[in-house]
Amino acid sequence: MIRPGVMIRQVISSFFKKPATISYPLIKTEMPDKFRGKIVFTPSLCIGCKICTRDCPSNAITITKLGEKRFECTIDLAKCIYCAQCVDSCPKKALEATKEFELAVLNKNQLKATYGPEPETNPKDDPKK
Repeated sequence: MIRPGVMIRQVISSFFKKPATISYPLIKTEMPDKFRGKIVFTPSLCIGCKICTRDCPSNAITITKLGEKRFECTIDLAKCIYCAQCVDSCPKKALEATKEFELAVLNKNQLKATYGPEPETNPKDDPKK
């Protein structure tokens, strides 16, 4: 058992030491390289192979074909376990793990991210030509 005199000495000495914790909300931390945060999708790179949906252990990814070589991806970030297996298995690198990790929301439905292709442009409507 610690004697009161020893304990008081430890308490007083802790007032003059720097804290061991960081001030996280006030000072943003820099995430390391290869950090597995929020998954983002680049529709122009997707070929629709759906390897990412098969490899996802939590079934958080859905790929929908919208037209010829046009795909939409829905990622349910509430289901995602951020293992980045989908990123590793995508042959065209259409999926990417970002360093974003602050994903707290009040409504679970806000954690569904849908990435659609860019709208097709008609050459007749293009003002540049």
